[in-house]
Formats: sequence, structure tokens, C-alpha cells
Amino acid sequence: MNPMQRTLLIIAVFVALILGSFIWFIATWDPAQEQPVSHWRAPLAIQAA
Repeated sequence: MNPMQRTLLIIAVFVALILGSFIWFIATWDPAQEQPVSHWRAPLAIQAA
């Protein structure tokens, strides 16, 4: 395996790990356990400005 193939293999493994962790995050997401981000209110100091 030459250095270029090794580098491409490392990049492919990295991308596979990132995609796998994202899929795991989506598959195990429990919306009842978390508050929606879109419903957060700004702190009062920001609202008053």
C-alpha cells in the first residue's frame, strides 16, 4: 500500500466514523428528553437592549 492509498484509507475511515456517529446520534435522539432549540428565549439583558 503506497502512501497515497494509505492517506485515502485514513480519510475514508474518518468520514465513515463521522457519518456513523451522526447516524447513531439521530437514531438515539429522544425529543421528549430535550427542549427544542427553536423555543429558547433570549436572556432579559439581550431583550432589553
